[in-house]
Amino acid sequence: MAQDHHIQAQRFELKYIISEETALRVRDFIGSHLELDDYGAGRPHNSYPVHSLYLDSERMRLYWETINGNKNRYKLRLRFYHDDPEAPVFFEIKRRENDAILKQRAGVRREAVDWVLRGHLTPVGYLISNDAKTIAAVQRFSELLKQVDAVPKAHVSYLREAWVHPDSNSVRVTMDREVRCGIETSARLVAEMDKSVMVFGKSVVLEVKFTGRFPKWFGEMTRVFGFKQCSAAKYVDGVTLLDDRQFNSNVVRRRKMAALDPAIQAYL
Repeated sequence: MAQDHHIQAQRFELKYIISEETALRVRDFIGSHLELDDYGAGRPHNSYPVHSLYLDSERMRLYWETINGNKNRYKLRLRFYHDDPEAPVFFEIKRRENDAILKQRAGVRREAVDWVLRGHLTPVGYLISNDAKTIAAVQRFSELLKQVDAVPKAHVSYLREAWVHPDSNSVRVTMDREVRCGIETSARLVAEMDKSVMVFGKSVVLEVKFTGRFPKWFGEMTRVFGFKQCSAAKYVDGVTLLDDRQFNSNVVRRRKMAALDPAIQAYL
């Protein structure tokens, strides 16, 4: 894939699956190095809700690229934080190139979401910001969307506790709880999920994110708690748990028909 312009500096991510008890100890540890993200301050578990609508091709191409371990791959998602119709929706491209993570993100007004998903470029007036990075991000999203004929496939939600460096965005630690995944074939963008599974059970997904050098205290933290790095891909693990075959459009369509007329279930 050609290098995108206006993309953020490369970032590295390390992931760990930990218990709630360990998560509380980690909170105490990182509190001397980082500050709690403003969005989590004053909330239960210092956390705020995150919702992502993942898009994929009919044959789940982006899902399978992760399963197969492709070195250079990407995901397409719409991120939102609550049901407020006035709140923006963020179109995101999350790319992995070898061991580095690169992300492009564009805030779009909700009334323009369907327009973008149909492959059209967003009128400038519907972008949250008109800077070059935002315009480049939404244009690139539209290009990739059309390349794979991506459509809504899954809704992933969780509660995020985030800790950030007080002076820069170079270091960030997040702890995600109650990670859920469910089939979603529309862009209705509501927080409520009809049916979902807990992807990691009661465990917490700890992510250590940094640009540049690996902070020394990260190494100390992993030694103190005996962390073992692992994969924790919320979308991919959620789809696998639900069975990727259930995300086929024909299966989803038959399920909707059965819900309308139980007699149809006899033929499924």
